[in-house]
Amino acid sequence: MNLTRIMMMAALTLPVVSASAQDWDREKQDPRATEVWEPIPPKVTPGKNGSAPSDAIVLFDGTSLTAWASDNQNGPAEWTVENGMMTVKPGKGGIHTKQSFGDCQLHVEWRAQQKIEGEGQGRSNSGIFLMGQYEVQVLDSYESRTYSNGQASSVYKQYAPLVNACNKPEEWQTYDIIFSAPVFDEKGRLDRPATVTVLHNGVLVQNHVTLLGGTQYKGLPVYQTHGKLPIGLQDHGNLVSFRNIWIREL
Repeated sequence: MNLTRIMMMAALTLPVVSASAQDWDREKQDPRATEVWEPIPPKVTPGKNGSAPSDAIVLFDGTSLTAWASDNQNGPAEWTVENGMMTVKPGKGGIHTKQSFGDCQLHVEWRAQQKIEGEGQGRSNSGIFLMGQYEVQVLDSYESRTYSNGQASSVYKQYAPLVNACNKPEEWQTYDIIFSAPVFDEKGRLDRPATVTVLHNGVLVQNHVTLLGGTQYKGLPVYQTHGKLPIGLQDHGNLVSFRNIWIREL
């Protein structure tokens, strides 16, 4: 008798446990065996209407740019601050947080310029750069066509959004971003790639996508070894405004 036949005959002699028998066995078990009591999750007071929860770091509260620096030689951020928002000052360069971050939950509210100008990539273009390298696109894509992996809420040049959830240019928009930073081993080799989830105006548009490397305008994405890095906002020459920016380190 060959081995295959022996294994088949052995399988036929195994007891068959019905679902009802499993349920009966479960009833005999102590429910406390699957309870976990420690550690106790810390208490956090949620924000209201998009405001920061109690454990968040507020990066922009509508009054000053003290948490930000200019990309130009790391000097003071020179964007315009008025009416509770900051607006790109074209030609002054992008800005970045003075503090560096890794894994995070990031909330950003933004508004396309009210006067509709340009088309495609020239229409209220900016970007949110996680760790300064991984861009979630900011763009007026309400009624303006461009390449899909470059429209609003795309992971630039890597992932198109699942849907177009853009509001009209004069309306405020929200991004809620969950980001897991890449992990590199002691020799600088990639051990775990970065992932990102994005909700645009409360709608899931990026569902835990795996980043292929830094978001490049030209060429294929690649990873470069790094630790924690700042959050960046882009000056693309358009009058894009931002408000209510906060972050939770994870």
